[in-house]
Amino acid sequence: MTTVLTVISTLLWWVLYSSMAALVFALIGWSVLRWIERCAVVFNRVYFASLLWAMIGLLLVVCTAAYEGRLHPPYAALLSSGLLRIVLVVDMLVGVLLLWRLVPRIDARRIRPGSACMAVAAIMAISFGVATSLA
Repeated sequence: MTTVLTVISTLLWWVLYSSMAALVFALIGWSVLRWIERCAVVFNRVYFASLLWAMIGLLLVVCTAAYEGRLHPPYAALLSSGLLRIVLVVDMLVGVLLLWRLVPRIDARRIRPGSACMAVAAIMAISFGVATSLA
């Protein structure tokens, strides 16, 4: 029973932390996409794509940290590992694919792949800046 409660608690915290990160990602991504596309984009779809991306990204980073045995602070060694860099590149590609496939513009056309790349780059630059300043 304790194992079941632990798993349920872990899943709830995973969704909670992912949704908090997704809100920040969606606000940044929506602003960048609106600026680059020169057209309104649908915010709730940006949030949905960001939520899926944050959940996948958090899972990838935690699995990488567990594989390297760096689940507890300090995280500076984790941020400088080669495996985490590869995982972050894969995470960025997943983010681009999710934004490109799930986010329409207000005129019902899909956003351009280059716009999705710029939005993901802006989100990752801000996120990595925050992560390195906190580590």
